[in-house]
Amino acid sequence: MNMEFFAESLAEICAHSLVAPGRPLRWVIIANPRAGGFVMRSRRKKSRQVLEACRAAAQSNPLRENCAPLESVVEFGAGTALAGCGLVPTRGPGSAAGIARVLVNEAHTALNKIDASVSQASAFQAAPFYLLITASGDGTSLEALSVLYHAPVSVRSNIAVLRLPMGTGNDGADSPHLARALELLIKPSRIELTPAVRLIPASGKADGGLAESKGPFLAFNILSVGLDAFVTHMTNKMKGKFPGDFYKLWVDIAALLYDRLYTVGHLDIRALDGQGGEVCSFREKLLLLAVGISGHRTYGSQKKILPDDRNVCALKQMSLLRKLALKGLFAAGTHIDKPESILFNARRIEFSGEHPILAQMDGETVLLQREDFPAVMELTDPVIPVLKAADQ
Repeated sequence: MNMEFFAESLAEICAHSLVAPGRPLRWVIIANPRAGGFVMRSRRKKSRQVLEACRAAAQSNPLRENCAPLESVVEFGAGTALAGCGLVPTRGPGSAAGIARVLVNEAHTALNKIDASVSQASAFQAAPFYLLITASGDGTSLEALSVLYHAPVSVRSNIAVLRLPMGTGNDGADSPHLARALELLIKPSRIELTPAVRLIPASGKADGGLAESKGPFLAFNILSVGLDAFVTHMTNKMKGKFPGDFYKLWVDIAALLYDRLYTVGHLDIRALDGQGGEVCSFREKLLLLAVGISGHRTYGSQKKILPDDRNVCALKQMSLLRKLALKGLFAAGTHIDKPESILFNARRIEFSGEHPILAQMDGETVLLQREDFPAVMELTDPVIPVLKAADQ
């Protein structure tokens, strides 16, 4: 499957989409050509078959009267054969954010052009509805959604996000299966606002992969500190140097190296609910602390770190042999039955430590130093408009 076929198929599906019926539809597809779904041969063949089937299914829907790729994005991607389909390939860090800003700016301009004299209902029908589609891994989606997070409410209320599983892990995608994700365009769907998880260091900044930013840092799936952030950090360093899913190899290596490179000291934890009441507080040596936007979340290529309704998982420090014994349990989520695991629901986690610790936000990392404590991981208000099946 080449990018041209991918772009043409998605454009055809969007032109027959049932999203926001009765309204003009504009779309942009942000695709990372280096993502696993585009470069792994086994994935390419399967994805082409899925796209062919979904394209045929979409054509049974009526062709929308007023639909087209986002005009300014076509101009943004001028010079590529894909822009006419609304697809703009990313060119490196920051590229997805730039494309998303083009969408937000055009949506804002379109809303401002609506005649103030018309009724609110008429204005709603006249305003274009926008689809922001990411075909990538979690890092590209993180960039695009971070821009949308800061957009005006009026703009976000006229946009829906669809994250296609074209990366290696796809933990933040709207489905790990491409066919099921595309069904959200083809079949009746609804829009649901979801929160982010926000990391706020005490110093207002942190060192590492996002050193230019002073925070807060955002995640739209899981935000965590500790061993898994170290795995993510090293995986990112090795991307492009080794083929395949290097994350899985680093899970084994990290069990051996982590304690030698980072001191696993005590963390003081205080968890609060949505009303500010204390859920729990404890002091433990923790290997990791993970906070999801909800329960039933995965990371690290579908590892079920949050397999039930609880959105927080802490894992106590343990011996090397115990780490190796428990490692395989994360695939099925059965680690939650072990005495080293602490799971609960919380809206806000306040934590402090005496030693530097890595944090990861949907695959991007920062290093928290002593001056960054106490730090906070907290759920934001629901702000990101994502597509859900109408009957879900």
